[in-house]
Formats: sequence, C-alpha cells, structure tokens
Amino acid sequence: MDARTDRGTGNSLLGGMDEPVVRFENVGMRYGVGPEVLSDISFTIAPHSFQFLTGPSGAGKTTLLRLILLSVRPSRGLVSVFGEEVSDISSGALTSLRRRMGVVFQDFRLLDHLTTYENVALPLRVQGRAETSYRAEVVELLRWVGLGERMHVLPPLLSGGEKQRAAIARALIARPELLLADEPTGNVDPQLGRRLLRLFVELNRLGTSVLIATHDFALMDLVDARRFVLGNNRLRIEG
Repeated sequence: MDARTDRGTGNSLLGGMDEPVVRFENVGMRYGVGPEVLSDISFTIAPHSFQFLTGPSGAGKTTLLRLILLSVRPSRGLVSVFGEEVSDISSGALTSLRRRMGVVFQDFRLLDHLTTYENVALPLRVQGRAETSYRAEVVELLRWVGLGERMHVLPPLLSGGEKQRAAIARALIARPELLLADEPTGNVDPQLGRRLLRLFVELNRLGTSVLIATHDFALMDLVDARRFVLGNNRLRIEG
C-alpha cells in the first residue's frame, strides 16, 4: 500500500454546507473532583471525513471517544452529535444517535455465548431484520476480514487477533454514519493491520466518517488524513 490516500478534508459535493457529524466547543472533562483530563477541546468531524486520534498513553483518547459515543457527559462545554446538542438529550434520542455509530472497542466486547457470525449479525438482528435479509452480507464481511472459516466458533476459542477482526466486522455491518475505533489494529500483525485499514478507507469512501485512535505512526502514514493529537490534556490538529 505505497500510495497515500487523501482522506483529509472529507468534502462532499455539498462542501461546507453539511452539518458536522460531531462538534466539540471548549469541552472540559473531569472524573469526580479530580483535575481535568481534557481541557478546552474544540473540533469538528465533517460528514464523509477520515481522521486519526493519537497521543501518549493516558492522554485521554478513550475519554474523548466515550464523549463522542455519549457514554459520558462533559463537565463543561458543548458536545453536538449529528446536529443534536447532548446536554439534555432524552434516553430515546440517545439510543437513536448511538445506532448511527459503529464502535470498535479495545476489549472487543463480544458475547461469549454467541458464535462469531451471531456476534457480527447482532446489530442487524437488534434492528428487527430477518436473517434472510442479511446472512449473505454477514458471511461476505467475515470472509473479507479472514474469519470465513471461523464464523461458527465461539469467542473464547478465537485468538486475540481473530476477536479484533470480529469486533471490527460487527462495527461495520450496519454501515454506520460514524465509525469510532479504539486501537483497532493493536492485536493483529502489520500486514493484516494494513488490510483492515483499507477496509476503513473503503467504508469512508462509501460515506462513513471515520475516527481511529491509534499509537501506530506507520499505520497513520499510509493515509493522508487529519490527526487529532492529544497531549497535556489539550488537543491540536495536524493536517
């Protein structure tokens, strides 16, 4: 994958007229009475855009992702997701917004009593879709990520890399408008990491906004995209 792919601007045919997928304005976040772990964070994620989130361990990458996912609320400042300001959002609206996102967690969060196929199909099943409408799509995606022969295996029998690939497939299966990925290539070899990155880029080309948190600078160098860099509780944007 020598050619660098330019995913930096995320401009669609509508240009700047599109509503940001995510907007942070002067956001601060602290847990309890401790010091702020994030201070004065401001940025936007445009529709159809691709960006990385990086910084040293403990810089707040996971906290930032949790704020976007709406699993925590900011201590101060404004967070808007899909045009909805979230400070007083109802539980029903919150669920609706989350369904428009796909998330790849560091700890996989697969259900051990479900097969690989069933874990990946779960978001579609929750939507009430009949299995006949999505089976071929799930099987195709599992084959693409190299799990075609493991689709009927339970997660405890998968390797760490296989669990990571299953988690990525589950996040992608519903074709989310926004994909959040926390170290998605951390448990796979470099060759598979590049293959998974190509999958994220292809998903982005289909219209999904992508934010990948990673320490892997070699991986980031493969895509010409913005970098959100966290350090000393603050954010700077490169590219």
